[in-house]
Amino acid sequence: MAHPDITITAMYNVLARLRSGEALTDKERAIHDHALVSILREIHDDLDVAVLDAYGWAHDIDDASLLVNLGALNAERAAEERRGLVRYLRPEFQKPEVAVTQTLSLGFPVAAAAEVDVALAKWPATLSDRITAVREALGGTDEAVGVEQVARRFKGARRADVEAILESLSALGIAVSLDAGKGRRWLRMRAAA
Repeated sequence: MAHPDITITAMYNVLARLRSGEALTDKERAIHDHALVSILREIHDDLDVAVLDAYGWAHDIDDASLLVNLGALNAERAAEERRGLVRYLRPEFQKPEVAVTQTLSLGFPVAAAAEVDVALAKWPATLSDRITAVREALGGTDEAVGVEQVARRFKGARRADVEAILESLSALGIAVSLDAGKGRRWLRMRAAA
């Protein structure tokens, strides 16, 4: 506020110049001094370290690896949300009925991943359409899923009907049934390459 002629753009241009190692012009030096750009740089560096720590990534990660990691994390979260699993950062605003169940090391409470209703497909009327729908529901993930997870994807689906179809898909070799201590789960078989 003491220097209203200095814009945020000018500050970040000086910051970029500092990071590149180039010498500052007289005008840039004045912006640097008046806007305390070195403090801005320190704050950004501290924030970068905190974010990398929160994700468990190395501090010296290069930009290409960072983008690959973010893409993989995004794909993982998108797959979870397609299955109805949503992670809320501020559940009290985003989904008040979800209880706060854990606190991250960052020191603020978040809800554990919570099952929520996603856009539900109508449970098909015919058996052949139901079989197709359940098979497609299994095809969207590489994780084994329980009968409840599949049934929740359809409006009006009965658990017993979904389970019978999953059993049938297993008998036909289209899915495999597993019992890994989490109850019975199914995984769609992949075609051999």
